[in-house]
Amino acid sequence: MREQQTKESLGIDISKLTIDAALHHRGLHEQFANNRSGFKDMLKWLSKLGVVTDGLLICFEHTGWYCLKLSHFLHGLDIAYHCANPIDIKRSSGLKRGKSDKADAFEIARYAWLHREELDSSEPMSEQLIELQRMMAFRTQLVKQMTALKNQKSGMKVLSDSPSTDFSIRLIDQTLHHLKGQLKKLEKQMQELIKADRKMQSNFELSRTVKGVGPVLAMQMLLHTHNYSRFEAWRQFSSYCGLVPYEHSSGTSINRRPRTHAISDRGMKSLLSLSALSAIRCDPELKAYYQKRVEEGKEKMVVLNIIRNKIVSRVFATVKRGTPFVPLSKHAA
Repeated sequence: MREQQTKESLGIDISKLTIDAALHHRGLHEQFANNRSGFKDMLKWLSKLGVVTDGLLICFEHTGWYCLKLSHFLHGLDIAYHCANPIDIKRSSGLKRGKSDKADAFEIARYAWLHREELDSSEPMSEQLIELQRMMAFRTQLVKQMTALKNQKSGMKVLSDSPSTDFSIRLIDQTLHHLKGQLKKLEKQMQELIKADRKMQSNFELSRTVKGVGPVLAMQMLLHTHNYSRFEAWRQFSSYCGLVPYEHSSGTSINRRPRTHAISDRGMKSLLSLSALSAIRCDPELKAYYQKRVEEGKEKMVVLNIIRNKIVSRVFATVKRGTPFVPLSKHAA
């Protein structure tokens, strides 16, 4: 993880209000507040024990919003840390009975020590990306509320003799009108936030040049790739989204066809599916490819998955190249 030799590992279990810190070799544990003051107290505790951060491997799980403050605190002091996938830690723990924050902290410290040669230093998301993520999460909630109200309105219309004068339906219409206005304001603010960062704005506009990539997908790719700094290649991002089929065979009795893995980002996978369907309609090249492969006998979902991967590879290529996507037909012309 770092050039200097790792002498000790510190596992941190993060909850909403507190963090539990545990040292693997020393077997010591302490609880602190999940705020800047608590983080300073943790460093003082380590200093009293004679533990220096240069030879310390700090590891904690990615717990969404709860781990952001600690990530930025350590990054600001140039202290290396690793933010691990909770599934990796859970599957490396073996059979466990019982659960507590203290036990989880020791388990994280043990995981970090056993994998110390494999773990890379993590970096927190920028403040602009964090704010964009908050806005995107709120946008998702607004869309869900609007969808639920529309469905409720449809059901009421069936039971109402006069939908135009029904009080409940009129209230739903007023609420929907208000939510639409809020959604427009939110989306406008998201656009302004992206424009404030030159690199983010450039990557956003470049990704939009790929057929089938709308503003929502472009923003989500900015977030999930940390402005295209989180993944080195598009294949890694495709694997993260659950678009890469993996072999499943053993000996002579098990030999299934390659399939995508169930562990994936289902939200991104769904967005890319909609993007692929849109691209098939508006991109002549992908439309011809889709029709050709289906006529050859390929299953439609398999071809659709290929197109999803094509879209991801095109977006990463445009961002890496720094130039807009140009269809193959224009190159030929």
